[in-house]
Amino acid sequence: MSSMRRSLSTGALGVLILLGSVAPWAGARTAALASDAAPQGTVRVVATEGPGRAASDRVSAMTTRDKAANVVMGHIPTTDAANLAAYMAGTGIGGFILMGANIPESEGQLRTLTAALTLDAALPPLIAIDQEGGDVSRLPWDVFPSAVTLKDLPAEATRDAFAARAALVQRAGIGVNFGIVADVTGDRSMFIYRRALGTEPTAGAERVAAAVGGERGGAMSTLKHFPGHGAAPGDSHTGIPSTGMSLQEWAAADGVPFQSGIDAGAPVLMFGHLSYTAVDPAPASLSAEWHRIAREELGFDGIAVTDDLGMLQASGQPGYQDPVANAVAALAAGNDVVLAVMFSTPDSASLIVDGIVAAVEAGTLSQERLDEAALRVTQARLALAAQGRGLIPCADCAPAG
Repeated sequence: MSSMRRSLSTGALGVLILLGSVAPWAGARTAALASDAAPQGTVRVVATEGPGRAASDRVSAMTTRDKAANVVMGHIPTTDAANLAAYMAGTGIGGFILMGANIPESEGQLRTLTAALTLDAALPPLIAIDQEGGDVSRLPWDVFPSAVTLKDLPAEATRDAFAARAALVQRAGIGVNFGIVADVTGDRSMFIYRRALGTEPTAGAERVAAAVGGERGGAMSTLKHFPGHGAAPGDSHTGIPSTGMSLQEWAAADGVPFQSGIDAGAPVLMFGHLSYTAVDPAPASLSAEWHRIAREELGFDGIAVTDDLGMLQASGQPGYQDPVANAVAALAAGNDVVLAVMFSTPDSASLIVDGIVAAVEAGTLSQERLDEAALRVTQARLALAAQGRGLIPCADCAPAG
């Protein structure tokens, strides 16, 4: 693993400014492509001035409950703008994921909903969406190529498709795209096959990097599902897929596209509910060891987010039936954002927030770990505010041919 190791300069309270996400977002495909010349995989640490100081000051002024709410990304299934605004106001949470039940008939109506989710333009929430294209596409007007065909085309086609996709996401007022599937498999029987950008590590790595480059300037790219579904047969929506693959084998195979995406500057890494038993029997989403590997071995310095924690409950395993305990364990392991979709109710986000506060007060979750997570999230939210939320025309985003 020594060839994958990169020294880290951030401590628990280090503030990350990810160059792929703080540059002004032009939103157009041409701007995203032009930015490919920017340094990749670069981070700066700023703790005493500028945006970094602003984030640190905000977190210092937060109560423990404010910090706990900041790291929760929730969901309710509605297209009613007033209900969405009330949900965000009532919970105080820092993020919201748009699912199919949140998507209205037009882009204009969607923009109204994302505006309703944004109670404070100076500190907008992390609004996210699973916009991979193809089989997982929340936006029906996304007609750009997906992994179904991109895996068989030159990497430039992936860059172009994700540049255009990011423009759609940005002009809808969405900041984060959970859209880049870095899993690798050549097995057509695997449920992740159609969604994976590569059938083998090198090809996957090339296309993952291209997707990150394409989205740069339009959306905060997310690599998923770390450390990779390809080696672990099964569907993590209904179980916890497992594999006995060693860390060395992983680093030479399924880890390669994730390393490539991190090197390309992806600011978000989604941890899957996948058990690599030779590394840690716990799902990666709850594994401190997999978070250590991501940060110390792969050099990831961005936001770590769980896959939907409701999927752990759906596994049926007795140890994962308490959504609050799952959220606390996920934060303790190293996640900065806990995502709750399946089984969510208007009250469940507040229950998770209360549970995080109780865990800090009981010493189950350290204050330092919560502060670190809240700081990363606040930095990203302030970066989104600085980049603006304007609806940008996208006349040049029509698919070729």
